[in-house]
Amino acid sequence: MDLTHTPPLGSRFNAVVPMQANAMTRVDIALFNGFALPKVAALIEIFSKANALVASQGSGRTRYDISLLSSEGGRIASSSSVFVWTDSVDSHQGTNDTHLMFIAGGPGVQQTCHDERLRNWLRHRHQFCKLVHPVAEGHLLLEAAGLSTRYWQFPQSDNALPDRLPAQSPSKPPAAIRTALHIVEHDLGPELGSRVAESIVPRPQTPFSSSIARGTAPQVSEMIMVSARWMEANLDRSISIDEAARLAAMSERNFLRRFKNEIGMTPSDYLLRSRLNLSCRMLAESSLPIDKIARRCGIGNGGQLSKLFRKYLATTPTEYRRSNAESSNITA
Repeated sequence: MDLTHTPPLGSRFNAVVPMQANAMTRVDIALFNGFALPKVAALIEIFSKANALVASQGSGRTRYDISLLSSEGGRIASSSSVFVWTDSVDSHQGTNDTHLMFIAGGPGVQQTCHDERLRNWLRHRHQFCKLVHPVAEGHLLLEAAGLSTRYWQFPQSDNALPDRLPAQSPSKPPAAIRTALHIVEHDLGPELGSRVAESIVPRPQTPFSSSIARGTAPQVSEMIMVSARWMEANLDRSISIDEAARLAAMSERNFLRRFKNEIGMTPSDYLLRSRLNLSCRMLAESSLPIDKIARRCGIGNGGQLSKLFRKYLATTPTEYRRSNAESSNITA
């Protein structure tokens, strides 16, 4: 008994990249008086959140060692007059671990371009870093030191984590925040990577979010929850009640009864609402064509998605995208 009939595609959440238990990545962020704080703060939050999630899984070692560095160390001021404490570049020793280096931008970069100590340190560290990524005007400091950028190379994939971020022009260098999210996803796998991204770029509420959220209620049994989450993770392929029931270790009849009682809707309704919820998010968070969104959500094609939107939301996908488009401050 099929819940839906759509051609299968690779699931966005199926593959999990195992993390190396003893791996350590050093994240060096070069700062100066007058640096721009918002993007630096976002980078710190991304790697700190990743550390917290790894720790919550019982890992005994920090995954990312984050260092804020300036020419002389001590207290420095951002362009918004917020002070941060930094270590001196002279006291920062290299290790055999992977090193990633971000160079802040901001109005103070012009004066910092004349800082010979910082330029010498950049020249020394550059050769040992897997990534050398300026943030906005930070490229001027690299150029003053006679250095080039070194961006992280990621495999191209339609299932890339940062789809919810503003579209990145191929002619522009990659955004630092987008790159940091890619790195976390690469290191920790899609599930933890997605949780980190959620904390940085919260997903907007959709008309179907609240009803689906009932699946997290305390009275839902573990096996029904596992089955519901499995359906959510495989929205882009054909799913049958028989498969879902087997995953919950129940007969089909018992599964249908338990699911309706505990979740508050039938598995078919839950699956449809999950697909519509995902399509709403993708319309608001990405510039993907409507046909591609429909296929990725397991709805078949744009025409079928339009029918469902008119039935349940009294609008079209195009109109929904237009009315719910939200600009993001996270840019290159």
